[in-house]
Amino acid sequence: MPIYEFHCEACEKDSEVLVRNSDWKGTPCPHCSSTRLSKKLSVFAANSEGAAAELPPCTGNPSGCGRCAYN
Repeated sequence: MPIYEFHCEACEKDSEVLVRNSDWKGTPCPHCSSTRLSKKLSVFAANSEGAAAELPPCTGNPSGCGRCAYN
């Protein structure tokens, strides 16, 4: 089951939602239960073996290393 990123037009919050099929319309917002969601463009991260050892640990600062999910 894919996890999609959505933006709620009612409460203006973003969230990740596990959707059971590709028909996500009508999925409720986990914050306010509104169904006025729009799917966001998502990016994925790939890591080849050994690459993580070369990078510094994540600080949570989006501009720190460019790989934080909270950009």
